[in-house]
Amino acid sequence: MNAQSRIKVFKFGGASVKEASAVENVANILKRFTGEKLVVVISAMGKTTNVLEQIHKARFHKQDYKPVFKEVKDYHRNICTALFENELSGFAQMENLFDNLEEILLTPSGPDYDREYDRIVSYGELISTAIVNAYLVKVNLSSAWMDARRLIRTDNRFRDARVNWSGSEIGRDHILDTLEKKDIVITQGFIGHDSLGNTTTLGREGSDFTAAILAYLLNAESVTIWKDVPGMLNADPKWFKDTVKLDKISFREAIELAYFGASVIHPKTIKPLQNKGIPLYIKSFIDPDASGSVIQESVEYDNLVPSYIFKRDQVLVSISTRDFSFVVEDDLRDIFQLLSELGVRVNLMENSAISFSICIDKDEYKQEKLFELLRAKYQVRYNENLTLMTIRHYDDKTVNMLTKDRELMMEQRSRQTIRMVVR
Repeated sequence: MNAQSRIKVFKFGGASVKEASAVENVANILKRFTGEKLVVVISAMGKTTNVLEQIHKARFHKQDYKPVFKEVKDYHRNICTALFENELSGFAQMENLFDNLEEILLTPSGPDYDREYDRIVSYGELISTAIVNAYLVKVNLSSAWMDARRLIRTDNRFRDARVNWSGSEIGRDHILDTLEKKDIVITQGFIGHDSLGNTTTLGREGSDFTAAILAYLLNAESVTIWKDVPGMLNADPKWFKDTVKLDKISFREAIELAYFGASVIHPKTIKPLQNKGIPLYIKSFIDPDASGSVIQESVEYDNLVPSYIFKRDQVLVSISTRDFSFVVEDDLRDIFQLLSELGVRVNLMENSAISFSICIDKDEYKQEKLFELLRAKYQVRYNENLTLMTIRHYDDKTVNMLTKDRELMMEQRSRQTIRMVVR
């Protein structure tokens, strides 16, 4: 296919396909682009990823996962029944995928928790895309299903895989070949494969990143993320009443906001788009006619509205030497090596003469391993159930309002941004 620039990449998250009527809505949105070439990245339906994580954890620890597995199957079968009634063709690929997943669950778990996680949790995306594609075919859209485990090559860093860009060019060629015959390619967010064919995942909420990867490889015209909000907001509407839509911001500002934890965009999404100047639109699947937001090169609009980002379920870890000697460069090197090996992301850090403190996302499995390894050499103390608050383009009045009646555990300020860990 020669006219690569005509390709648009869409991404639909779990909320956009959580029930039969939502799948029908996705089809109606795609009908608006009849005759255009679309690559559509879709997440697992609803909260399926969370449930598959529970199943994986139970299986790994040799606990009973079968009742929860039945709930997952029933949830997806009910959606299929509403979409296809008794048309067996609509159920076929979904049932095959559930059979494959059940076969994995019935085999003894391997010792690598993260590798087993990727094998199991990836089925959420595989099953959701099978259902959506079957429905698009039913309503006469020119659609083909493609397995992202054959499209995106990564390393073998399970649960947080890094993209092998040159190795993924074969996947790009497969997509282009398919778009010669079809108008729409449906594929999965979040998942890929390593050089040995093992399933990998790109990290939680990685479907946005998948869309950016494919747009980069395809030299796409644009990427659109379809959300249940009117665009990119300056705060999470679950926690703030008077949110403001950011109509236009720069790639640089979006990278900052995503890094700090803005839930609309996965942190890795922006860079590949910036490298090729591919605009990113955020639009509402509830109101597809609304203007939405656009992320592009110009920095003209970045300072107009303050942004507020809250990351809950944070853990503040303090690491100090046993003999109260200084924490020196060698200690920091060893600590960061452990963090890297375990895939623990540091959201905020601070050091004093005798201690080094980090704020991390709560992850019981990774925490347990991290603390065990650190305690071989250091004293480790930690506080849980904390919130990391970030204000971009802040003022003191807002800071005082948000920290009122809260215990401030850590604070960092720059000219544009203040970050606070509070209880």
